Amino acid sequence: MQNKIIVVGIGPGSPDYLLPIALKKIKNAKVLVGSARALSTYGQEGIKKYNITGDLTAVMTFIEENLRSADVIVLVSGDPGYYSLLPALKRTFSTVEIEVIPGISSMQVAFSRIKIAWQEATLLSFHGRIPSPEQIEYIPEKVLGMLTDNTYNSKKIAEILLENNWPSTSQVWLCEKLSYDDENIVNISLAEVIQYKEIKHCIMVVK
Repeated sequence: MQNKIIVVGIGPGSPDYLLPIALKKIKNAKVLVGSARALSTYGQEGIKKYNITGDLTAVMTFIEENLRSADVIVLVSGDPGYYSLLPALKRTFSTVEIEVIPGISSMQVAFSRIKIAWQEATLLSFHGRIPSPEQIEYIPEKVLGMLTDNTYNSKKIAEILLENNWPSTSQVWLCEKLSYDDENIVNISLAEVIQYKEIKHCIMVVK
């Protein structure tokens, strides 16, 4: 039987948020691929491990070579269906069976922490991309949930929203280090975000 790739969502960070089925797949792994943090948390002695860096070609080569002898477990943060390696894996391994184990995304955790329903929120990522003007345009009662990064940090995104006619009094929640002991959530106005410290990696919710 052909070996397969199992993409496992490991949640926002803390093992407390890992689904039992995900833990079962990880414990049975012979080959594990993931970030340095994921491997330090879940990597066991005696198995093959590969640290994902910016070289995706090398990652795919490692997976291809090790599929010959075993299933390959690929750990991704949050949920595999939300800005993860899953699309790249499907493109590269179009003839290989891929199993996907869902996870709790940091976006889900952020909305649960601030107690706002997110079924009608506009969810965006600023990771290496700029959303379209239509996505970030201001509409009364609109809720934005955004992934920030080094370039498009909390302050930069606030500037973009103000330029796109979002009221300076709009409520903002800056949610960082979600699920960890040092989790921090700040609720301030959009105007106050400009004066607040830059946060590079967080979930930014605007309402």
